[in-house]
Amino acid sequence: MVSVLVTVVLTLLLATFISASFLVPAFIRSKKSFDVGSKRSSAAQNSIKRSSTYTTSEVAKHNSMTDCWIIVKDKVYDVTPFVDEHPGGYTILNNAGGDSTVGFYGPQHASKVFDMIDEYYIGDLYL
Repeated sequence: MVSVLVTVVLTLLLATFISASFLVPAFIRSKKSFDVGSKRSSAAQNSIKRSSTYTTSEVAKHNSMTDCWIIVKDKVYDVTPFVDEHPGGYTILNNAGGDSTVGFYGPQHASKVFDMIDEYYIGDLYL
């Protein structure tokens, strides 16, 4: 009876820890994203156009760890602040400056990623 009780308590503690670990990165990401985004190089800031429509060649120029744009379903996102925080490491750079639709909708992403990406939206792809 004692071993069953200990197992239940440990399971509950583990479940609580795992749940909390998903909340902490979201808090850190939202605070850190603001800080990182404000530290963009002046070259990166100057290259962002005021319009909200971009060509594939414009997006292609933003293909590095310090200046990373991606296209998902004909929408353009500046994910530069998220590069260091991406749970999959630097795999986010595999399609930097290009179309990431296939990877974005891959089985490795939880449904919360669809809400998170809106924060990085900067415009539409010119078709």
